[in-house]
Amino acid sequence: MNKCFILVLISVLMLGSKKPFSPQSETALAYPLEKERIVESIVFIAGVDEGDNTYYSNAKRYFEKQGIPIVDSLYSIDDIIAYVNKAGERHIKFKEINIVSHSNAWLGMSLTTRVNGERITVKSLQHAMATNSIASSRDEFMNDTKVIFHSCGLGENKHLLNQLKHALAAEQVIASPYFNVFGGKYAEHYLAKPYYGYYPTAESEGPAYLAKEFEQEYPNVAIDWFTALKNRQESSFGEAYSFKFNIPVEWEFTFDSVTDIPTLEDKEAIMDWISESPEMAEVIYKLQIPIEKFRWRSTVKGNKLIIKGKTTVLCVLAPILQSNDVNEYQNATVEDPSLYQIL
Repeated sequence: MNKCFILVLISVLMLGSKKPFSPQSETALAYPLEKERIVESIVFIAGVDEGDNTYYSNAKRYFEKQGIPIVDSLYSIDDIIAYVNKAGERHIKFKEINIVSHSNAWLGMSLTTRVNGERITVKSLQHAMATNSIASSRDEFMNDTKVIFHSCGLGENKHLLNQLKHALAAEQVIASPYFNVFGGKYAEHYLAKPYYGYYPTAESEGPAYLAKEFEQEYPNVAIDWFTALKNRQESSFGEAYSFKFNIPVEWEFTFDSVTDIPTLEDKEAIMDWISESPEMAEVIYKLQIPIEKFRWRSTVKGNKLIIKGKTTVLCVLAPILQSNDVNEYQNATVEDPSLYQIL
């Protein structure tokens, strides 16, 4: 077999981006230039809503009510750095920068390295910095700045958070290991603890079966899993609910001859073949999702073998309540080290 390449595709949402400093963005910088001006806070809404997910519009509404300047036309870290650098050149420094971006443990951040670039992961950000593909943040503009990421679960990834701190040259970066929820039924912004389950896409055995799997995985967690899996939004105060999303993977192999292509007749044969390949097995291992939780398919096109897998991730969210008052959601205070990773 002449293996020309292995292609791994992880679901990536490429977000369009406008040029920095649109007329709306310029208004945030329209201050006198004679002396340095300290702006208490600014918010970058670094994405656009798709489908029925209103995360970004809910976040924008939340920060608008606080009277904080908002920029919602920049979707890459390169553009955000360029914006802050340009502000600095005009003698404007930000005491606090908020960045709102989708994020999860498998796909990294929706915030990209540059316009039409890759989603931010440790690898993609390191490569962008090493190749000077993104603007360099200037220390004199960021040495007193705190950057807060409103990105679900980002605080769990200390390595990526450190890389972001380095890229931004910030005095401090902050992110929560929990999920950020904006526009909730009972609170405009709160944090929720996630619990995960998986099944082969389009091959669910139903909520009762899945609820039992959650019970086995989290035996000490007092959640009505069946009800949580049935609810797609908050139904009552403090009760858990769930959402789901898919993670696809794909490999493509080229053979010298069609006769060299292995016959993979069923799911078990495909899983066996993947397990015997160090490259493919490593991809599955890094995802930390059991191989049997993927729906596997194989196709042959000419002298190419294509293997595709897709898993559905079930995420149950349990709102974090105050320890001394279960009738109140815990305040999402970024200075609280029990709720946020602070570097």
